[in-house]
Amino acid sequence: MTGTVVQNIPRLLFAAPGSGSGKTTVVCAILRALLHKNLQVAAFKSGPDYIDPMFHSNVIGAKSRNLDIFLTGKENVKRLLARNSASADISILEGAMGFYDGMGKTVEASAYDLARTVKAPVILIINGKGAAVSMAALIKGFKDFRKDSNIQGVIINNVKKMTYLFYKDVIEQETGVQVYGFFPHLPECNLESRHLGLVTAAEIGALDMIVTKLAAQAEESVDLDGLLSLARTAEPLQYEPLDIRPEGYVRIAVAQDKAFCFYYQDSLDLLSMFGAEMIPFSPLQDEHLPACDGVFLGGGYPELYAEQLGRNISLRKELREKLSGGLPCYAECGGFMYLMEGYKENGILYPWVGAVDGTCRMTDKLVRFGYVTMTAGVDNVLCQAGDSIHAHEFHYSDSDHNGSDFTASKAGRSDSWPAARANATLYAGYPHLHLWGNIGFARNFVRACIRYRQKQVLN
Repeated sequence: MTGTVVQNIPRLLFAAPGSGSGKTTVVCAILRALLHKNLQVAAFKSGPDYIDPMFHSNVIGAKSRNLDIFLTGKENVKRLLARNSASADISILEGAMGFYDGMGKTVEASAYDLARTVKAPVILIINGKGAAVSMAALIKGFKDFRKDSNIQGVIINNVKKMTYLFYKDVIEQETGVQVYGFFPHLPECNLESRHLGLVTAAEIGALDMIVTKLAAQAEESVDLDGLLSLARTAEPLQYEPLDIRPEGYVRIAVAQDKAFCFYYQDSLDLLSMFGAEMIPFSPLQDEHLPACDGVFLGGGYPELYAEQLGRNISLRKELREKLSGGLPCYAECGGFMYLMEGYKENGILYPWVGAVDGTCRMTDKLVRFGYVTMTAGVDNVLCQAGDSIHAHEFHYSDSDHNGSDFTASKAGRSDSWPAARANATLYAGYPHLHLWGNIGFARNFVRACIRYRQKQVLN
């Protein structure tokens, strides 16, 4: 610690009464429209979602980040906001679910909790379809539900221009909240969904055309200058910095393609801060691993590419042999599945890496969903027995050998179950970790990679 840092960060948090209000669509439109004003824009997503930040990143041409109070704690949320906003003219935060929807029956870790933690003015996105003066009642209810809601503006979605102009003054008079604009129904700009949320940005061929249309609409019907002025009223952010220093140089290969695309960029950055160079590779396309001292296999959609992954025999064989020889590996969810002997679908077993026992398959429902605390039962590549980190699970797949080297405990409840495989060189399991939740996990993984690198030099 080196004393409190005070940083001016113009910022807004966009929220909604519930899912389906069009938050991501509106936020992407505003992000691109702000770029058209030659501004440097930073983007963030409340909560653990991987997919919405991919859309932000595609729009602004830079990595969007997650701000998750449960996974990382409030002080780290402030640190990450500050770190990733350092060169930005404005930071745009997108809420998750409904504004007050937190863990269980609480507002903890909700978009509201994030807004009050980072003291961001809030813009509420209202789906105005089929409503009139009732919109004012909804807005006023959300504003007054908590005295520190900080809801200072509204954007009305899915309404015609004449409807918006007719009711704008009534809404402002009844609520005391400024209305900053509207979006009409734009069916040609709808984003498709899949079982884990929206289809990823990389899979939508016309995404840039869609975002261009959305930005043009924002420039026409949203008071962008007013939003900028509101963002600049945010009070300075205060936080305690951390002194993180490199442990030594290593190369970590990161699986990054359509099958493996779920990553918290801040986790990768933390590994880099400890000395790792992150080397991307594709299990779909690359026949060999890049030269590396460790491997990071994130989540994604390996089940959609089961046959193609199986056909890449040389990479599967090399990865299996390297891991057997002690190459440190971190694998979660889809990456964990890929390390298994194979994937079963419609009576067919597609061979995968085979570095860990078991096979996996898709089910017709969520197998695990929500926040958990992961506690190690054995010393391993990330931590010692008894150490813990917050995590989350969200998957429709399951395996016949999920592992028992950690215990996952449901947040706010007494439920717990065995989870993950772990040893001196491997962590592999379904739960997703954010390494800022316990930075020692990242440090220990880099140290394991350093030890591996040193052994290779000696050999």
